[in-house]
Amino acid sequence: MSKVLGLGNALVDIMTKLNNDSTLDALGLPKGSMQLVDEHFIQKATDFTKHLPHTLAAGGSAANTIHGLANMGIDTAFIGKIGDDSFGKVFQADMSKHGINPMVLKGQADSGRALALVSPDTERTFATYLGAAIELTADDLSPEMFDGYSYFHIEGYLVQNHDLIRRAMEIAHSKGLLISIDMASYNVVRDNQAFLQEIIQKYVSIVFANEDEAKAFTGKSPEESLDVFAQMVSIAVVKLGAEGSIIKRGNERINVGIIGVDCIDTTGAGDLYAAGFIYGLIKNLSLYKCGQIGSVLSGHVIEVLGPKMDGMRWQNVKNLVAKIENE
Repeated sequence: MSKVLGLGNALVDIMTKLNNDSTLDALGLPKGSMQLVDEHFIQKATDFTKHLPHTLAAGGSAANTIHGLANMGIDTAFIGKIGDDSFGKVFQADMSKHGINPMVLKGQADSGRALALVSPDTERTFATYLGAAIELTADDLSPEMFDGYSYFHIEGYLVQNHDLIRRAMEIAHSKGLLISIDMASYNVVRDNQAFLQEIIQKYVSIVFANEDEAKAFTGKSPEESLDVFAQMVSIAVVKLGAEGSIIKRGNERINVGIIGVDCIDTTGAGDLYAAGFIYGLIKNLSLYKCGQIGSVLSGHVIEVLGPKMDGMRWQNVKNLVAKIENE
């Protein structure tokens, strides 16, 4: 069966459930924002919220997708950089626990971490310290890392490091891997639009983008953006949140709905959609079924705090996916 290699920011997610939004005001964090912060701030914010319910898990967009694929029984690996500290140990142990081959290198800074503050209305506010994660460079990559894999999944949050992304895609492309990219955040897309145009046209086979990211890239509506992407890659996916997703391959155009769930926290929804979709491709399923499986995974992860689901929930997901596969 095909194996999937991921590349992304190696972060430890500190998922924290707020009783109210006064904590955001006290920390000076605009609700719903993602703020890059320094080591001093992340320590202060972590100390300030440590009395609240929270969980620790290996995170970052690509890592979440790789986790989802691993839980679906796909052989996976992840390339990233961590610090030589307790958070780095948490990240590496969490990867190994789920059967992921952790190609994690050691950096000079402390391990990156994302403090995710989840308001009672489920909106998320992030304070992200990238730390050692952004010390990953093009020189850290070797062709041997890519041997034996069929898919290469990369998160858009890395595209600010042009040399790293170009080198990674050059290697993956030369080895014949199918390359997928999740666009990440609309501001990252906006600030790196020309570079994204270059690498997508040259190397990428599958693009995942939400409405905001698609608009930042094309300046168009989701439907029009889908057409733009589909002219550049083999498979284009635009995620529409509560409206589901739209998919295009050549002249084939698919609309996929969502499943009925009780939303607690949308962290990881897009990442798990990508995991389900890639799983469907590996299983040679139709685009519609790929989208359905993406919806099942993303729908279930938003019912829990953070981007990780427990064993019982994963078993339920697998049962639903098996029904889709066998329909």
